[in-house]
Amino acid sequence: MTETRFSPFETHLDPDRALAILRAATAGAEDGELFLERRRSEALVFDDGRLRNASYDASEGFGLRAVNGEVAGYAHSTEISESALKRAAETARLAVGDGGGVMAPAPSGTNLKLYTDADPLADAAFGVKVETLREIDAFARALDPRVVQVSATIAASLQEVFILRPEGGLVSDIRPMARLNVSVIVEENGRRETGSTGGGGRAGLAALMTSEHWQKETREALRIALVNLRAVPAPAGVMDVALGAGWPGILLHEAVGHGLEGDFNRKKTSAFAGLMGQQVAAKGVTVLDDGTIPDRRGSITVDDEGTPSGRNVLIEDGILVGYMQDRQNARLMGVKPTGNGRRESFAHIPMPRMTNTYMLGGEAEPGDIVADVKDGIYAVGFGGGQVDITNGKFVFSCTEAYRVKNGVVGEPVKGATLIGDGATAMKQIRAIGNDMKLDPGIGNCGKAGQWVPVGVGQPTLLIGGLTVGGSAA
Repeated sequence: MTETRFSPFETHLDPDRALAILRAATAGAEDGELFLERRRSEALVFDDGRLRNASYDASEGFGLRAVNGEVAGYAHSTEISESALKRAAETARLAVGDGGGVMAPAPSGTNLKLYTDADPLADAAFGVKVETLREIDAFARALDPRVVQVSATIAASLQEVFILRPEGGLVSDIRPMARLNVSVIVEENGRRETGSTGGGGRAGLAALMTSEHWQKETREALRIALVNLRAVPAPAGVMDVALGAGWPGILLHEAVGHGLEGDFNRKKTSAFAGLMGQQVAAKGVTVLDDGTIPDRRGSITVDDEGTPSGRNVLIEDGILVGYMQDRQNARLMGVKPTGNGRRESFAHIPMPRMTNTYMLGGEAEPGDIVADVKDGIYAVGFGGGQVDITNGKFVFSCTEAYRVKNGVVGEPVKGATLIGDGATAMKQIRAIGNDMKLDPGIGNCGKAGQWVPVGVGQPTLLIGGLTVGGSAA
Protein backbone atom coordinates (compact mmCIF):
# COMPACT_ATOMS: atom_id res chain seq x y z
CA MET A 1 0.00 0.00 0.00
CA THR A 2 1.49 3.33 -1.07
CA GLU A 3 0.22 6.56 0.44
CA THR A 4 1.27 10.12 -0.25
CA ARG A 5 2.32 12.32 2.62
CA PHE A 6 -0.30 14.59 4.16
CA SER A 7 0.29 18.13 2.85
CA PRO A 8 -2.73 20.22 3.85
CA PHE A 9 -1.26 23.51 2.66
CA GLU A 10 -0.59 22.05 -0.77
CA THR A 11 -3.82 20.10 -1.29
CA HIS A 12 -6.46 21.67 0.98
CA LEU A 13 -5.65 25.21 2.08
CA ASP A 14 -3.82 28.31 0.93
CA PRO A 15 -1.31 28.92 3.76
CA ASP A 16 -1.69 32.71 3.71
CA ARG A 17 -5.49 32.51 3.83
CA ALA A 18 -5.40 29.91 6.63
CA LEU A 19 -3.09 32.12 8.69
CA ALA A 20 -5.30 35.17 8.13
CA ILE A 21 -8.39 33.25 9.32
CA LEU A 22 -6.53 31.95 12.37
CA ARG A 23 -5.31 35.44 13.26
CA ALA A 24 -8.84 36.83 12.97
CA ALA A 25 -10.13 34.05 15.25
CA THR A 26 -7.46 34.72 17.89
CA ALA A 27 -7.32 38.53 17.73
CA GLY A 28 -7.35 39.72 21.34
CA ALA A 29 -6.86 36.16 22.59
CA GLU A 30 -4.03 34.88 24.75
CA ASP A 31 -3.39 31.74 22.75
CA GLY A 32 -4.67 29.48 20.01
CA GLU A 33 -3.68 27.34 17.07
CA LEU A 34 -4.85 25.45 14.02
CA PHE A 35 -4.24 21.71 14.40
CA LEU A 36 -4.45 19.63 11.22
CA GLU A 37 -4.21 15.86 11.27
CA ARG A 38 -4.36 12.76 9.11
CA ARG A 39 -4.32 9.35 10.74
CA ARG A 40 -4.28 5.89 9.18
CA SER A 41 -4.43 2.67 11.16
CA GLU A 42 -4.66 -1.05 10.54
CA ALA A 43 -5.34 -3.94 12.92
CA LEU A 44 -5.46 -7.68 12.28
CA VAL A 45 -6.83 -10.03 14.95
CA PHE A 46 -6.27 -13.78 14.67
CA ASP A 47 -8.45 -15.58 17.19
CA ASP A 48 -9.45 -19.18 17.79
CA GLY A 49 -7.65 -20.49 14.71
CA ARG A 50 -8.76 -17.97 12.11
CA LEU A 51 -8.54 -14.34 11.08
CA ARG A 52 -11.34 -12.88 13.14
CA ASN A 53 -11.05 -9.22 12.19
CA ALA A 54 -9.10 -7.02 9.79
CA SER A 55 -9.70 -3.29 9.87
CA TYR A 56 -8.30 -0.26 8.14
CA ASP A 57 -9.27 3.25 9.17
CA ALA A 58 -8.36 6.63 7.73
CA SER A 59 -9.39 10.05 8.96
CA GLU A 60 -8.36 13.64 8.53
CA GLY A 61 -9.54 16.97 9.81
CA PHE A 62 -8.67 20.09 11.75
CA GLY A 63 -9.34 21.73 15.08
CA LEU A 64 -9.16 25.47 15.63
CA ARG A 65 -8.79 26.92 19.14
CA ALA A 66 -8.89 30.39 20.66
CA VAL A 67 -8.01 30.77 24.35
CA ASN A 68 -8.68 33.68 26.68
CA GLY A 69 -7.99 33.18 30.39
CA GLU A 70 -9.63 29.99 31.57
CA VAL A 71 -12.00 29.86 28.60
CA ALA A 72 -11.25 28.08 25.33
CA GLY A 73 -13.33 28.12 22.19
CA TYR A 74 -12.84 25.05 20.01
CA ALA A 75 -14.30 23.93 16.71
CA HIS A 76 -13.32 21.01 14.51
CA SER A 77 -14.25 19.52 11.17
CA THR A 78 -13.48 16.53 8.98
CA GLU A 79 -13.61 18.89 5.98
CA ILE A 80 -10.32 20.70 5.49
CA SER A 81 -11.33 23.71 3.41
CA GLU A 82 -11.33 27.48 3.66
CA SER A 83 -15.10 27.61 4.12
CA ALA A 84 -15.01 25.06 6.96
CA LEU A 85 -12.11 26.95 8.53
CA LYS A 86 -14.09 30.20 8.45
CA ARG A 87 -17.07 28.55 10.18
CA ALA A 88 -14.79 27.11 12.85
CA ALA A 89 -13.13 30.49 13.39
CA GLU A 90 -16.50 32.13 14.03
CA THR A 91 -17.29 29.52 16.70
CA ALA A 92 -13.89 29.61 18.40
CA ARG A 93 -13.97 33.41 18.34
CA LEU A 94 -16.90 33.41 20.77
CA ALA A 95 -14.55 32.42 23.61
CA VAL A 96 -12.41 35.51 23.09
CA GLY A 97 -15.23 37.98 23.56
CA ASP A 98 -14.09 41.56 23.34
CA GLY A 99 -10.50 40.44 23.49
CA GLY A 100 -7.89 42.51 25.21
CA GLY A 101 -5.56 39.62 25.83
CA VAL A 102 -1.91 39.52 24.93
CA MET A 103 -0.77 36.56 22.85
CA ALA A 104 1.50 34.21 24.81
CA PRO A 105 5.02 33.66 23.48
CA ALA A 106 5.27 31.05 20.74
CA PRO A 107 6.74 27.63 21.51
CA SER A 108 10.46 27.30 20.92
CA GLY A 109 11.58 25.21 17.96
CA THR A 110 13.37 21.88 18.00
CA ASN A 111 15.50 19.82 15.64
CA LEU A 112 15.01 16.72 17.75
CA LYS A 113 14.03 13.57 15.87
CA LEU A 114 12.88 10.86 18.26
CA TYR A 115 11.49 8.29 15.83
CA THR A 116 11.30 7.34 12.19
CA ASP A 117 8.80 8.91 9.83
CA ALA A 118 8.50 5.70 7.81
CA ASP A 119 5.02 4.24 7.47
CA PRO A 120 4.74 1.06 9.60
CA LEU A 121 1.62 -0.03 7.73
CA ALA A 122 3.81 -0.60 4.66
CA ASP A 123 6.38 -2.79 6.44
CA ALA A 124 4.76 -6.04 5.31
CA ALA A 125 2.12 -7.16 2.85
CA PHE A 126 -1.31 -8.06 4.19
CA GLY A 127 -0.77 -11.74 3.44
CA VAL A 128 2.53 -11.78 5.33
CA LYS A 129 0.86 -10.30 8.39
CA VAL A 130 -1.90 -12.91 8.27
CA GLU A 131 0.63 -15.73 7.88
CA THR A 132 2.66 -14.42 10.84
CA LEU A 133 -0.45 -14.49 13.01
CA ARG A 134 -1.21 -18.01 11.80
CA GLU A 135 2.31 -19.10 12.75
CA ILE A 136 1.91 -17.59 16.22
CA ASP A 137 -1.30 -19.52 16.72
CA ALA A 138 0.27 -22.81 15.62
CA PHE A 139 3.42 -22.22 17.67
CA ALA A 140 1.47 -21.52 20.86
CA ARG A 141 -0.67 -24.63 20.49
CA ALA A 142 2.39 -26.80 19.86
CA LEU A 143 4.12 -25.52 23.02
CA ASP A 144 1.69 -27.14 25.45
CA PRO A 145 -1.34 -29.44 25.05
CA ARG A 146 -3.20 -27.39 27.65
CA VAL A 147 -3.46 -24.44 25.26
CA VAL A 148 -7.10 -24.23 24.17
CA GLN A 149 -7.26 -20.77 22.64
CA VAL A 150 -4.84 -18.26 21.16
CA SER A 151 -5.43 -14.64 20.20
CA ALA A 152 -2.79 -12.57 18.40
CA THR A 153 -2.95 -9.02 17.11
CA ILE A 154 -0.78 -6.97 14.78
CA ALA A 155 -1.56 -3.26 14.72
CA ALA A 156 0.07 -0.22 13.16
CA SER A 157 -0.76 3.43 12.63
CA LEU A 158 0.67 6.65 11.26
CA GLN A 159 -0.39 10.06 12.54
CA GLU A 160 0.67 13.16 10.60
CA VAL A 161 0.07 16.55 12.23
CA PHE A 162 0.63 20.19 11.33
CA ILE A 163 0.25 22.95 13.93
CA LEU A 164 -0.11 26.53 12.66
CA ARG A 165 0.37 29.30 15.23
CA PRO A 166 -1.09 32.85 15.01
CA GLU A 167 2.41 34.39 14.83
CA GLY A 168 3.00 32.31 11.67
CA GLY A 169 5.02 29.44 13.07
CA LEU A 170 4.32 26.02 11.56
CA VAL A 171 5.28 22.76 13.27
CA SER A 172 4.84 19.28 11.84
CA ASP A 173 5.33 15.81 13.26
CA ILE A 174 4.98 12.34 11.77
CA ARG A 175 4.24 9.75 14.47
CA PRO A 176 4.40 6.02 13.72
CA MET A 177 3.15 3.30 16.05
CA ALA A 178 3.34 -0.48 15.88
CA ARG A 179 2.33 -3.24 18.28
CA LEU A 180 2.08 -7.01 18.54
CA ASN A 181 0.04 -8.73 21.27
CA VAL A 182 -0.37 -12.41 22.16
CA SER A 183 -2.93 -13.91 24.55
CA VAL A 184 -3.11 -17.59 25.49
CA ILE A 185 -5.82 -19.52 27.35
CA VAL A 186 -4.91 -22.82 28.99
CA GLU A 187 -7.19 -25.43 30.54
CA GLU A 188 -6.53 -28.20 33.03
CA ASN A 189 -9.08 -30.21 35.00
CA GLY A 190 -11.85 -27.84 33.98
CA ARG A 191 -9.99 -24.71 35.10
CA ARG A 192 -9.10 -22.03 32.56
CA GLU A 193 -6.58 -19.23 32.94
CA THR A 194 -5.20 -16.53 30.64
CA GLY A 195 -1.77 -15.07 30.01
CA SER A 196 -1.16 -12.03 27.84
CA THR A 197 1.87 -10.10 26.70
CA GLY A 198 3.07 -7.89 23.88
CA GLY A 199 4.23 -4.39 23.16
CA GLY A 200 5.74 -2.09 20.59
CA GLY A 201 6.50 1.58 20.12
CA ARG A 202 7.11 4.35 17.64
CA ALA A 203 8.87 2.19 15.10
CA GLY A 204 8.08 -0.21 12.30
CA LEU A 205 6.49 -3.64 12.37
CA ALA A 206 9.50 -5.49 10.98
CA ALA A 207 11.23 -6.17 14.32
CA LEU A 208 7.97 -7.24 15.95
CA MET A 209 7.21 -9.76 13.19
CA THR A 210 10.48 -11.70 13.37
CA SER A 211 10.08 -15.27 14.59
CA GLU A 212 12.60 -14.63 17.36
CA HIS A 213 10.45 -11.84 18.76
CA TRP A 214 6.99 -13.35 18.53
CA GLN A 215 8.17 -16.74 19.77
CA LYS A 216 9.58 -15.06 22.89
CA GLU A 217 6.33 -13.17 23.43
CA THR A 218 4.25 -16.30 22.93
CA ARG A 219 6.33 -18.27 25.43
CA GLU A 220 5.90 -15.47 27.94
CA ALA A 221 2.11 -15.39 27.49
CA LEU A 222 2.03 -19.16 28.02
CA ARG A 223 4.25 -18.89 31.11
CA ILE A 224 1.88 -16.37 32.71
CA ALA A 225 -1.15 -18.52 31.91
CA LEU A 226 0.47 -21.61 33.44
CA VAL A 227 1.48 -19.63 36.55
CA ASN A 228 -2.14 -18.57 36.99
CA LEU A 229 -3.29 -22.14 36.45
CA ARG A 230 -1.68 -23.16 39.74
CA ALA A 231 -2.52 -19.96 41.63
CA VAL A 232 -4.31 -20.15 44.97
CA PRO A 233 -6.74 -17.56 46.37
CA ALA A 234 -4.96 -14.38 47.39
CA PRO A 235 -4.70 -13.39 51.04
CA ALA A 236 -6.42 -10.29 52.36
CA GLY A 237 -5.22 -7.71 54.84
CA VAL A 238 -2.62 -5.00 55.37
CA MET A 239 0.82 -6.26 54.37
CA ASP A 240 4.10 -5.40 52.71
CA VAL A 241 4.10 -5.52 48.91
CA ALA A 242 7.09 -5.88 46.60
CA LEU A 243 6.41 -4.55 43.11
CA GLY A 244 8.32 -5.81 40.08
CA ALA A 245 10.17 -3.54 37.66
CA GLY A 246 8.66 -2.17 34.44
CA TRP A 247 4.92 -2.43 33.83
CA PRO A 248 3.96 -2.24 37.55
CA GLY A 249 4.84 1.45 37.10
CA ILE A 250 1.22 1.73 35.93
CA LEU A 251 0.39 2.11 39.62
CA LEU A 252 2.74 5.12 39.77
CA HIS A 253 1.17 6.53 36.60
CA GLU A 254 -2.38 6.32 37.93
CA ALA A 255 -1.97 6.92 41.64
CA VAL A 256 0.60 9.73 41.38
CA GLY A 257 1.02 10.83 37.75
CA HIS A 258 -2.50 12.12 37.16
CA GLY A 259 -2.32 14.05 40.42
CA LEU A 260 0.72 15.90 39.07
CA GLU A 261 -1.01 17.20 35.91
CA GLY A 262 -1.28 20.97 35.87
CA ASP A 263 -5.02 21.40 35.41
CA PHE A 264 -5.90 19.36 38.51
CA ASN A 265 -3.45 21.40 40.58
CA ARG A 266 -4.51 24.77 39.22
CA LYS A 267 -8.10 23.90 40.11
CA LYS A 268 -6.91 22.47 43.46
CA THR A 269 -8.69 19.17 42.86
CA SER A 270 -5.53 17.08 43.13
CA ALA A 271 -4.30 15.45 46.33
CA PHE A 272 -0.94 17.13 45.52
CA ALA A 273 -2.33 20.67 45.10
CA GLY A 274 -0.42 23.28 47.12
CA LEU A 275 2.38 20.89 48.06
CA MET A 276 5.11 22.26 45.79
CA GLY A 277 8.46 22.06 47.55
CA GLN A 278 7.17 19.69 50.20
CA GLN A 279 8.03 16.06 50.96
CA VAL A 280 5.42 13.94 49.18
CA ALA A 281 7.35 10.66 48.92
CA ALA A 282 10.06 8.75 50.72
CA LYS A 283 13.62 9.99 50.37
CA GLY A 284 15.28 8.50 47.33
CA VAL A 285 12.08 8.61 45.26
CA THR A 286 12.58 10.55 42.01
CA VAL A 287 9.78 10.57 39.44
CA LEU A 288 10.04 11.92 35.90
CA ASP A 289 7.81 12.39 32.92
CA ASP A 290 9.98 12.14 29.81
CA GLY A 291 8.62 12.39 26.30
CA THR A 292 12.09 12.50 24.71
CA ILE A 293 13.05 8.79 24.92
CA PRO A 294 13.64 7.58 21.33
CA ASP A 295 11.08 5.20 19.82
CA ARG A 296 9.02 4.83 23.00
CA ARG A 297 5.25 4.50 22.86
CA GLY A 298 4.66 7.60 24.97
CA SER A 299 7.27 9.81 23.29
CA ILE A 300 6.42 12.86 21.18
CA THR A 301 8.83 15.15 19.36
CA VAL A 302 6.46 18.05 19.99
CA ASP A 303 3.20 18.05 21.89
CA ASP A 304 -0.14 18.84 20.25
CA GLU A 305 0.32 22.57 20.81
CA GLY A 306 3.74 22.64 19.16
CA THR A 307 5.82 22.74 22.36
CA PRO A 308 8.90 20.48 22.21
CA SER A 309 8.65 17.44 24.43
CA GLY A 310 10.68 17.51 27.64
CA ARG A 311 12.35 15.49 30.36
CA ASN A 312 10.50 16.86 33.35
CA VAL A 313 11.39 16.03 36.95
CA LEU A 314 8.21 15.89 39.05
CA ILE A 315 9.43 14.50 42.37
CA GLU A 316 13.11 14.71 43.35
CA ASP A 317 14.40 12.77 46.35
CA GLY A 318 10.85 12.73 47.68
CA ILE A 319 10.26 16.50 47.18
CA LEU A 320 7.54 17.74 44.81
CA VAL A 321 9.34 19.98 42.30
CA GLY A 322 7.14 20.14 39.20
CA TYR A 323 3.83 19.58 37.46
CA MET A 324 3.10 18.59 33.87
CA GLN A 325 1.76 21.57 31.93
CA ASP A 326 0.08 22.49 28.70
CA ARG A 327 0.22 26.11 27.53
CA GLN A 328 -3.07 27.32 29.04
CA ASN A 329 -2.53 25.95 32.55
CA ALA A 330 1.13 26.97 32.55
CA ARG A 331 0.19 30.55 31.72
CA LEU A 332 -2.51 30.65 34.39
CA MET A 333 -0.11 29.24 36.98
CA GLY A 334 2.75 31.54 35.97
CA VAL A 335 5.12 28.77 34.89
CA LYS A 336 6.52 27.44 31.62
CA PRO A 337 4.82 24.80 29.44
CA THR A 338 6.49 21.41 29.77
CA GLY A 339 5.50 19.82 26.44
CA ASN A 340 2.58 17.87 27.91
CA GLY A 341 -0.30 19.44 25.97
CA ARG A 342 -1.80 16.38 24.28
CA ARG A 343 -5.04 15.49 22.51
CA GLU A 344 -6.49 12.27 21.15
CA SER A 345 -7.20 13.74 17.70
CA PHE A 346 -8.17 16.89 15.82
CA ALA A 347 -11.66 16.49 17.32
CA HIS A 348 -10.34 17.02 20.86
CA ILE A 349 -9.00 19.98 22.81
CA PRO A 350 -5.50 19.61 24.30
CA MET A 351 -4.94 19.23 28.04
CA PRO A 352 -2.04 18.28 30.35
CA ARG A 353 -1.23 14.60 29.81
CA MET A 354 1.60 12.23 30.68
CA THR A 355 4.10 10.82 28.16
CA ASN A 356 6.54 8.28 29.67
CA THR A 357 6.25 8.47 33.45
CA TYR A 358 8.70 6.54 35.58
CA MET A 359 10.67 6.33 38.82
CA LEU A 360 14.45 6.31 38.77
CA GLY A 361 16.31 3.33 40.18
CA GLY A 362 17.98 3.16 43.57
CA GLU A 363 20.78 1.06 44.99
CA ALA A 364 19.06 -2.04 46.40
CA GLU A 365 19.37 -5.45 44.78
CA PRO A 366 15.95 -6.73 43.67
CA GLY A 367 16.52 -10.09 45.33
CA ASP A 368 17.30 -8.39 48.63
CA ILE A 369 14.11 -6.35 48.40
CA VAL A 370 11.94 -9.45 48.04
CA ALA A 371 13.90 -11.19 50.79
CA ASP A 372 12.94 -8.36 53.16
CA VAL A 373 9.23 -9.17 52.81
CA LYS A 374 8.23 -11.07 55.95
CA ASP A 375 4.56 -11.55 55.17
CA GLY A 376 3.14 -10.14 51.96
CA ILE A 377 2.99 -10.51 48.21
CA TYR A 378 5.27 -9.93 45.23
CA ALA A 379 3.30 -8.37 42.36
CA VAL A 380 4.90 -8.39 38.92
CA GLY A 381 1.90 -7.95 36.59
CA PHE A 382 -1.10 -5.62 36.69
CA GLY A 383 -4.40 -5.40 34.88
CA GLY A 384 -6.99 -2.71 35.25
CA GLY A 385 -7.25 -0.15 38.02
CA GLN A 386 -9.31 2.78 39.25
CA VAL A 387 -8.09 6.03 40.80
CA ASP A 388 -9.79 9.03 42.37
CA ILE A 389 -7.66 12.06 41.43
CA THR A 390 -8.99 14.21 44.28
CA ASN A 391 -7.62 11.95 47.00
CA GLY A 392 -5.29 9.61 45.11
CA LYS A 393 -7.13 6.48 46.27
CA PHE A 394 -6.54 3.52 43.97
CA VAL A 395 -7.60 -0.08 43.42
CA PHE A 396 -5.45 -2.25 41.13
CA SER A 397 -5.86 -5.88 40.15
CA CYS A 398 -2.80 -8.12 39.84
CA THR A 399 -2.43 -10.43 36.84
CA GLU A 400 0.67 -12.14 38.22
CA ALA A 401 1.53 -12.17 41.92
CA TYR A 402 3.11 -14.48 44.48
CA ARG A 403 2.81 -15.08 48.21
CA VAL A 404 5.96 -14.18 50.15
CA LYS A 405 6.69 -15.40 53.69
CA ASN A 406 9.94 -14.77 55.54
CA GLY A 407 11.57 -13.60 52.34
CA VAL A 408 10.73 -16.74 50.37
CA VAL A 409 8.65 -16.43 47.20
CA GLY A 410 5.95 -19.09 47.35
CA GLU A 411 2.91 -20.08 45.35
CA PRO A 412 1.23 -17.74 42.89
CA VAL A 413 -1.98 -16.08 44.07
CA LYS A 414 -5.13 -15.22 42.15
CA GLY A 415 -7.56 -12.39 42.73
CA ALA A 416 -5.16 -10.02 44.50
CA THR A 417 -6.00 -6.33 44.45
CA LEU A 418 -3.89 -3.50 45.84
CA ILE A 419 -5.80 -0.78 47.67
CA GLY A 420 -4.41 2.50 48.97
CA ASP A 421 -3.76 6.11 48.07
CA GLY A 422 -0.86 7.47 46.07
CA ALA A 423 0.40 10.03 48.57
CA THR A 424 0.57 7.49 51.41
CA ALA A 425 2.01 4.72 49.25
CA MET A 426 4.83 6.99 48.03
CA LYS A 427 5.80 7.80 51.62
CA GLN A 428 5.79 4.11 52.55
CA ILE A 429 8.38 3.08 49.97
CA ARG A 430 11.07 1.33 52.00
CA ALA A 431 13.43 0.11 49.26
CA ILE A 432 14.19 1.08 45.65
CA GLY A 433 15.85 -1.42 43.32
CA ASN A 434 18.73 -0.81 40.93
CA ASP A 435 16.82 -2.44 38.06
CA MET A 436 14.65 0.38 36.67
CA LYS A 437 13.07 -0.54 33.36
CA LEU A 438 10.29 0.74 31.15
CA ASP A 439 7.21 -1.21 30.16
CA PRO A 440 7.20 -3.10 26.83
CA GLY A 441 5.03 -0.50 25.10
CA ILE A 442 1.44 -1.35 25.96
CA GLY A 443 0.09 1.70 27.81
CA ASN A 444 -2.98 3.76 26.97
CA CYS A 445 -4.17 6.55 29.23
CA GLY A 446 -7.71 7.86 29.52
CA LYS A 447 -8.68 11.32 30.75
CA ALA A 448 -11.88 13.29 30.18
CA GLY A 449 -12.91 10.86 27.46
CA GLN A 450 -9.62 11.15 25.55
CA TRP A 451 -7.13 8.32 25.05
CA VAL A 452 -3.43 8.76 24.27
CA PRO A 453 -0.51 6.30 24.18
CA VAL A 454 1.81 6.44 27.19
CA GLY A 455 4.74 4.66 28.77
CA VAL A 456 5.44 3.74 32.40
CA GLY A 457 8.38 2.35 34.31
CA GLN A 458 9.96 1.75 37.69
CA PRO A 459 12.51 -0.39 39.50
CA THR A 460 11.60 -3.14 41.95
CA LEU A 461 10.02 -1.48 45.00
CA LEU A 462 9.08 -2.43 48.53
CA ILE A 463 6.01 -0.60 49.87
CA GLY A 464 5.05 -1.12 53.47
CA GLY A 465 1.51 -1.48 54.72
CA LEU A 466 -0.61 -1.63 51.58
CA THR A 467 -4.09 -3.12 51.82
CA VAL A 468 -4.36 -6.31 49.80
CA GLY A 469 -7.84 -7.34 48.86
CA GLY A 470 -8.14 -11.07 48.13
CA SER A 471 -10.41 -14.04 48.58
CA ALA A 472 -8.75 -15.63 51.57
CA ALA A 473 -8.41 -14.32 55.10
